[in-house]
Amino acid sequence: MARNLTEAEIREVVSQVLNQVSAAAPTASFDSTQYAGKKFVGVFDDMNDAIAAAQVAYKAVRAMSVEKREQLITEIRRLTRAEAHIMAEIGVKETGMGRVDHKTAKHMLVADKTPGTEDIVSAAKTGDNGLTLVEMAPFGVVGAITPSTNPSETVICNSIGMIAAGNGVVFNPHPNAIATSNYAVDLVNRASKAMGGPEILVCSMKKPTLESAAIMQSHPLIRLLVCTGGPGVVKAVLSSGKKAIGAGAGNPPVIVDDTADIAKAGKDIIDGCTFDNNLPCIAEKEVFAFRNIADELISVMLKNGAYMIDSAQAAKLADIVLVDKTDKKGNVRKIVNRDCVGRDAKVILSKLGITVSDDIRCIICETDFNHPFVQEELMMPILPIVRVNDIDEAIDLAVKAEHGNRHTAHMHSKNVDNLSRFAREVETTIFVKNAPSYAGIGFGGEGHATFTIAGPTGEGITSARSFTRQRRCVMAESFRII
Repeated sequence: MARNLTEAEIREVVSQVLNQVSAAAPTASFDSTQYAGKKFVGVFDDMNDAIAAAQVAYKAVRAMSVEKREQLITEIRRLTRAEAHIMAEIGVKETGMGRVDHKTAKHMLVADKTPGTEDIVSAAKTGDNGLTLVEMAPFGVVGAITPSTNPSETVICNSIGMIAAGNGVVFNPHPNAIATSNYAVDLVNRASKAMGGPEILVCSMKKPTLESAAIMQSHPLIRLLVCTGGPGVVKAVLSSGKKAIGAGAGNPPVIVDDTADIAKAGKDIIDGCTFDNNLPCIAEKEVFAFRNIADELISVMLKNGAYMIDSAQAAKLADIVLVDKTDKKGNVRKIVNRDCVGRDAKVILSKLGITVSDDIRCIICETDFNHPFVQEELMMPILPIVRVNDIDEAIDLAVKAEHGNRHTAHMHSKNVDNLSRFAREVETTIFVKNAPSYAGIGFGGEGHATFTIAGPTGEGITSARSFTRQRRCVMAESFRII
């Protein structure tokens, strides 16, 4: 059985990892199979080899008892808690995005609130014609595409759920978060070996590419595809011809009406919007505030770490955080500037020549509905505020701003009718009432956690049972005992 590394040994390894990662730009190429002599287990040069190894792992997991699977998952949780801060540091250093303290909290959330084997529940039906048993069976080998925004969190969350379901797993990580993702893959494999499981339980790529993703999507051994990422990769997965779970983009609106607890609403919105610098797709992206409480709401936000810019500064900032991209047909469109995604508010404000203290964590501004800050999912701590006259206007504009993603929406109100109406009309997978956005994934709210929120394909807040298929066993005219 493998010896667990001591904290001092882990710190030494990670120190050398960070020195290598920080020496390059976030998108730089590097060897993601080993650092400082520590080889990451389960990382392959070729996607075909990775899938073959995942198939071997699937057979091993399938042969395990449920109790044994849970033992492996328990060790994954333990190592995730122990190394949460380490993975957070690597993630920020490699991608340049987010905050170490918040990423640490996200890893703790994944360790504590991702469902395991308890989520796999069988069902039975009896009647005059006997007994029918329905069990949740694995698909086989799952091909998973993971993002740069929550890389190691998604790898670990997916691994727990997919292993609990009895699957093998192969990851194709985001190219800008290879070291972070593969550290998490190695962690899962270390946990497996420590508990007497296969040395390679989950697999990944040394250099993930669009080509390796294409191999994954077409390989006959891949029975289920799970994509957590932008609209482009989700569309590709859904076009593969295989069973697919797609966790796509969002642009979550927030409505604040005149019955809300404004002091709480203002703080909650800033807390949610700035969690890991707005990288989670569930985070508040634009606010629609009743006109008669907007000034008070803004005042509360300013007391809770917001910095307000005027319309001229907002226009200038829009030109910085959104840049032109020309497609193959010569069409020009605005896309988010990667150099600003997930950056601290202080860093973004410096691009306007504004110097602020570290206490400033969010940039707010008043805009109209058509402003790009309202229409585009920025994934940075910039929050536009649109004044509205009443609930009719608020819901109409909020639903339009959400763009039919049906991902997440928020509302601060004590009016049950307003809350219910907005929830019905926006039709999002997550609807958070009177709390920061992260309550929607179990952080300060009830319910389990996940970083794969499948709106496009309808699975919603995914868990172990999402990665299973139903199998029915029928015994006619027998085993009904009443």
